[in-house]
Amino acid sequence: GKTNRWQRSSAAFSLSFLSLVFSITAFSSSYWCEGTRKVAKPFCTGQSKGDHCIRFNSPDANNSNAVQYIWETGDDKFVERKFHAGIWYSCEEVINEEGENCRNFISLTPAADRGVLWLSIVTELLYIVLLLTGAILMSVEMCYYSTVIDGLKINAFSAVVTVLAGLLGMVAHMMYTTVFQMTVNLGPEDWRPHTWDYGWSYCLAWASFACCMAAAVTTINKYTKTILEFKHKRKMLERNLKIKYKFPDHTAPEKACNVYVNSFHNCTEDPAHPIKGLHHLATISVL
Repeated sequence: GKTNRWQRSSAAFSLSFLSLVFSITAFSSSYWCEGTRKVAKPFCTGQSKGDHCIRFNSPDANNSNAVQYIWETGDDKFVERKFHAGIWYSCEEVINEEGENCRNFISLTPAADRGVLWLSIVTELLYIVLLLTGAILMSVEMCYYSTVIDGLKINAFSAVVTVLAGLLGMVAHMMYTTVFQMTVNLGPEDWRPHTWDYGWSYCLAWASFACCMAAAVTTINKYTKTILEFKHKRKMLERNLKIKYKFPDHTAPEKACNVYVNSFHNCTEDPAHPIKGLHHLATISVL
């Protein structure tokens, strides 16, 4: 019925809208990958103390002639610095200071992989545009009080757009994953991470893809179910007409149904709804 169709439409729109929000949030953030870098500790200056700088054993550190002995060896010379990277920026914390030092991720990518990164960015933008288009079409269908025929046309178009968006999103995410792994192996020495893993933005991007495909499946399911309901009610109508009005022509009930559907094509009544006025049909289909 109308209630079930509206529920399926609202479910598809909710999933599509959620996918759009997730994709925009992930695209604009820089937490696709997180990890740590090993960097050499700086020398302690002035009143600097703690484990993040190398201290001297000289009583007079300001005297340039004093011999300075470094007691720290091996891993003690290094400190782990946290970093996070996204499509646009890669940022890492500053030792002994607040804030972060950010660099353009495109400049860190190996020259041979920059084309793939730009292709990934363009595909992500297309993904967001198609998701927005699909969500608008679904909202129009929900609020569009016209014939089921027109609703089905919008429904079919929104399903195609959403499926295409999902495919583009999957390709974009996979391309970025490849580019990041190549950057880890071949990127600048002063950036390469010691340990790293995917962050919350990466998970959000794939959650967006999952919601997109779920919205597409719901939309296709609604389209198929409406078509099947329409065909079933049409057959029931033909059967009732054959029983109530004994037509000499066996195709007359089908012609009557076609006349009825065509006559209601431009009106607001649901053509899939059971027909109440069979006398009206009888007068139309008297041949």
